[in-house]
Amino acid sequence: MTHSEPDGVPVLALEGVSRSFGAVRALQDVSVRLFPGEAHALAGENGAGKSTLIKTLAGVHRPDKGRVLLDGRPVVFHGPADARDAGVAVIYQEPTLFPDLSVAENLFMGRQPRRSLGRVDHAAVRSATARLFQQLGVDLDPDRPARGLSIADQQLVEIAKALSFDARVLIMDEPTAALTGSEVARLFRVVRTLLERGAAVLFISHRLEEVFALCQRVTTLRDGRLVSSEPVAGLTEDGLVRRMVGRDLDELYPKQPAELGEVALSVRRLTREGVFTDVSFDVRAGEIVGLAGLVGAGRSEVARAVFGVDRWDAGEVLVDGVALTRGAPSKAIAAGMALVPEDRRAQGLVMEMSIARNIGLTGLRATTTAGLMNRGAERDRALDWAVRLQVKFARLADTVGTLSGGNQQKVVLAKWLATGPRVLIVDEPTRGIDVGTKAEVHRLLSHLAGQGVAVLMISSDLPEILGMADRVLVMHEGRITAEIPRAEATEETVMTAATGRERSAA
Repeated sequence: MTHSEPDGVPVLALEGVSRSFGAVRALQDVSVRLFPGEAHALAGENGAGKSTLIKTLAGVHRPDKGRVLLDGRPVVFHGPADARDAGVAVIYQEPTLFPDLSVAENLFMGRQPRRSLGRVDHAAVRSATARLFQQLGVDLDPDRPARGLSIADQQLVEIAKALSFDARVLIMDEPTAALTGSEVARLFRVVRTLLERGAAVLFISHRLEEVFALCQRVTTLRDGRLVSSEPVAGLTEDGLVRRMVGRDLDELYPKQPAELGEVALSVRRLTREGVFTDVSFDVRAGEIVGLAGLVGAGRSEVARAVFGVDRWDAGEVLVDGVALTRGAPSKAIAAGMALVPEDRRAQGLVMEMSIARNIGLTGLRATTTAGLMNRGAERDRALDWAVRLQVKFARLADTVGTLSGGNQQKVVLAKWLATGPRVLIVDEPTRGIDVGTKAEVHRLLSHLAGQGVAVLMISSDLPEILGMADRVLVMHEGRITAEIPRAEATEETVMTAATGRERSAA
């Protein structure tokens, strides 16, 4: 389904491109065209082929079939440097800057203006950086060290770097996943400035509302194939979801009523100096309790302390009435607790290890005899959970880093569900995964609660909290400011407590 496109020649295009990795056909006869002054969204579930398409445009991969066109002429990128020199820049979700260098030094690394005798002209570097930020309408100090910059500011440095290379195409891969609402608004202002200057932008985001807010066209992939390329105007979110998953998404939040049992997790007056204070709550068997709040409210820190990753200064944590030793995750696991962390890549997985080994990490005792690993038992355990959670993989022996984000999240869930937990803490369980996988994760959480598991769910996605939680706890500046029953939980009531207005009015 391809609708009329803007007039003129696309600045960058793929034409009939196919790309395989072994037996996996990542792209099959895909075409996409990027026009100057247009923001073009790339939509699809995890594993649909988006990353392969981006890397093909950026010169990381070369097509097996088809061709890349620059200004209507065939071009071969032998590597990312070729693509960059042709004016193609990629802004990743988490940029990698040199932390001990200044913003200006990062921006002009390896190509600093020189004075006589070959010395770096630091004043020219600073003034050139300041001009770039001025063009973008951004207030950043060129002399500020990169260390300590927020993800949002790091991305702006990368955008300025792209501008310094006269980039004509900007590829933005999940740039808003770790940003606050105000940071997203600032990023969009910068992107619109670039569009006015005639740049072409390829924008990838699982937040569909952002696609509709920023983009003029959207190309949808499914299972490596092109489904549609069409204007955003006249399209609905439901219609886009249908194209992405190939079916109507009956229910994104399939919350089933559960019969609540006894208190499984009890947190009493938990305090960690300077982080959170006097936090108390219970989670009953069969209950999903949502923990909401703004970024920096202390939600993840509470979860880490409850599980024993971080030590607390006062209070206690009890599982089935038995107090846990503080700062001892092994004791929490032995008591039947599991934690799916916020950052799956850094904290939930060992990216260089196989899928089977990652799932098996929590069951080493069960698959080890006399100190020797029973690889058959490890594989059987991993295969059982990979099938149950519908993980898409080629071989269990492949490294987990080869999987899409949604399938990596399923591996983290499989690793912990294999322990048969009584209490499951999930921190941002669906961040950065597509709507189809999101519905599967929600269905799984509801199913676990139905089996009597106590679930504590931390999420910045308010519709997720409202759709899945039996009760909502809201944090503000390290304290729980409200406990809201499901029937009374709305975006307004949650945000009122999250911003501290309810407390100040009390």
